[in-house]
Amino acid sequence: MLGSNYAPVREKVQQVINRSGPVTGLFHEYELKLAQLVNRLMPNVEMLRMAGSGTEAVMAAIRVARTHTRKKKIIKVGGAYHGWSDQMVYGLHIPGTGRFEAKGIPRGASAHTQEFYPNDLGALRRLLTLNLLTGGTAAVIVEPVGPESGTRPVYRDFNQKVRELCDEFGALLIFDEVVTGFRLGMGSAQGYFGVKPDLTVFGKCITGGYPMAGALGGRKEVMMHLSAGIGGTGERAYVGGTLSANPLSCVAGYYALLEMEKTNAPVIAGRAGDRLTRGLNDIIAEHHLPFVAYNQGSIVHLETAGVMLLDFRNLLKIARELKPRNHMMQEMGAAYMAQGIITLAGSRMYTSMADTDAVIDDALNRFEAVLSSVEGA
Repeated sequence: MLGSNYAPVREKVQQVINRSGPVTGLFHEYELKLAQLVNRLMPNVEMLRMAGSGTEAVMAAIRVARTHTRKKKIIKVGGAYHGWSDQMVYGLHIPGTGRFEAKGIPRGASAHTQEFYPNDLGALRRLLTLNLLTGGTAAVIVEPVGPESGTRPVYRDFNQKVRELCDEFGALLIFDEVVTGFRLGMGSAQGYFGVKPDLTVFGKCITGGYPMAGALGGRKEVMMHLSAGIGGTGERAYVGGTLSANPLSCVAGYYALLEMEKTNAPVIAGRAGDRLTRGLNDIIAEHHLPFVAYNQGSIVHLETAGVMLLDFRNLLKIARELKPRNHMMQEMGAAYMAQGIITLAGSRMYTSMADTDAVIDDALNRFEAVLSSVEGA
């Protein structure tokens, strides 16, 4: 959100490395300071546990949810990305794919993972109801703007409706804020939508982009399962990690969040996303291209191939179009890169505070060079 290698944060990191080194394996002041700061910005995060990555944080969230509820089933929105752990490589990228990407993963690892199509609250209710016959649902996990950073956007009230269903069926609600954390505002997506999840997953956002970037936060009564065990009270959900909560990542996160708050970085980055999106739509309209550009603040989507929008319920269309569309997406990404523009999968860009009007306008000139050369433009 602050831009690459932001100097005021880098200087604080260097001071800590010079004093203690990047890793001590011990509790230290910035682990506490970062947790207190996150709690001030996001009151729903009553306790915080640092992890090594977003994937690790999701693994911890699922383990804690199962420990707290004593249930097994985990329901996700089809197409969402929640890291690459065995249990989450299910319904990956495209809804309805199930174990399509689960090579090398035993079936038992994802036996209790389920998916439903984006925005289909009726399907979620049916799964929650059916799961009552086999012990119930431990948690529903969502990307709050929709699968794959909002590639399939959700309706405005979607998260609130999921919250209500979780309450009705006794399941926990997990917000995966790896992308949206402090990006839709300092209160993150849960602050923007006004929805209180039981658990929140963070990724690189919580360390300002520095390594060992991940965390799990949430309600105290749920999070306490991470601190119980031998000599403690209650059942313990075992979560380890020698490099978790190291001085380097925690000092970086603490000062990055302070700088983001002080500079109003989410709003500035969001305006950059608005400017980029408007410019892309002008180019698309000028050249009569069958493409779509839209944004959720600083999360900008440029859909040219629609790979992740394919529907696995139409197998004939999938068999005919998946590879050609995927190849097109790769070609577009390579064409952008040839013009000095870096995208994610040739379809997503994340603007930061460093993206001034001049930077965005320069990027649009580069996009113009690519999009004006599309066959049939």
